[in-house]
Amino acid sequence: MNVSLKRAGREDMKVIWEMQIRAFNELLTKYQDYDTNPATESFERVMQKFEQPWTTYYFIVANYENVGAVRVIDRKDGSRKRIAPIWIMPEYRRQGYAQEALKALELMYGSSHWSLDTILQEKGNLHLYEKWAISR
Repeated sequence: MNVSLKRAGREDMKVIWEMQIRAFNELLTKYQDYDTNPATESFERVMQKFEQPWTTYYFIVANYENVGAVRVIDRKDGSRKRIAPIWIMPEYRRQGYAQEALKALELMYGSSHWSLDTILQEKGNLHLYEKWAISR
C-alpha cells in the first residue's frame, strides 16, 4: 500500500475544510456534539489553526487521490505532539490508510510523545489508535 502525506498550503485550506465537514458530518449527526465536532468549525477557525506556527496540515494521499487529511500540532518545545484531527473520507475508510498515515507521521516527527483524542464509543477509532500505540 502506497500512502503518503502531502503538506497542505494556504491555497489548499478550503479543500481541507470542505473535506473535514464531510468526513465528520456522520459523527455530528450521531452525537450532536456541536461544540466539539470538527464538522462545525468555520473556515475562519480552520485558517486560524493553519496560521499557528506549531500547526501543519497534510493531505493523506493514496493512489494519487486525497483520501483524508491530518492536522499535526508540534510546538517543538518538548511538549506532546498532537494529532487533532485525522480523518479518512467515508468512501476510503477501512482500507488501512489512517494506519499508514500514522506510520508516516512517526517517520517525520518521531515515534514518542504523541497525544490524540477520540470518541470512546467509536470502536473503529479506538481500534486504530490502540493498534498504533501497540506497534510503537
